[in-house]
Amino acid sequence: MEPAYPAVVESYVNLGECYDRAALAGERERVMELMAAYQAQYRRAYRCLKGAGQLLEDNLELLETPELRAKIQKRAKGILSREIPKRGPGGEVTERFLSAVSCQGQVCLFETADTLCKRIYELADSYGLGHVLLETLLGAAVERGHRAVVCADPMAPRRIQHLLLPDLGVGFVTSTPAVPYPGSPYRRVRLDAMADQDLLRRHRARVRFTKKVAAALVEEGVQTLAQGKAIHDQLEAVYNPHVDFDRVQAVAEALAGEILG
Repeated sequence: MEPAYPAVVESYVNLGECYDRAALAGERERVMELMAAYQAQYRRAYRCLKGAGQLLEDNLELLETPELRAKIQKRAKGILSREIPKRGPGGEVTERFLSAVSCQGQVCLFETADTLCKRIYELADSYGLGHVLLETLLGAAVERGHRAVVCADPMAPRRIQHLLLPDLGVGFVTSTPAVPYPGSPYRRVRLDAMADQDLLRRHRARVRFTKKVAAALVEEGVQTLAQGKAIHDQLEAVYNPHVDFDRVQAVAEALAGEILG
């Protein structure tokens, strides 16, 4: 991240000064080899995840009919009337990721939602239909003056996967077969059941194929990320003996003193 206003708003912190450059000179070829291998793994992982995301979008285009949107929005209005009262203008939106695809697999920090929100609506959703419900709830919550934490889908960041309203103590989390919500929800909304069942029957083979291939691509992406992490660990093992960590700590303490005053 480059500072937009160096020295007057942001500042550079050069931890490169903490390397023993002379000692690392003998590791040049090894570092270059590991760095190239590490970056190649991440490029491949991102291609796999991008492919999976595009396939899942195909299912969404099939299922997100005007009739389904109307049905979900009707359900949203019922939730709005119970959970989101009018407080005033000027709601605030914060964007955060609650879920991720990582070297440890698909993960979601549901405990964060449980901590911020005592009433959890679990959205049982195999197809990514929750976005329709959540964007309706988000718009109304902000219009009514509430603070909202919007959590995007890491596979499709333009789509909302979870929505937390901490001031009201209510949260909406998406629960999928791959990453199910482990708690006891206040209420459960079965979005899968709202999909056009006749449409699903007519396109069963297409939907199953898409889900199967997307899941395989995600799994391959996860394994590739794990391989990248293993290579990164090797890279750290080369660098660490040649880092002055006392100097790193001194820089950290100086910055903390400057920030905390």
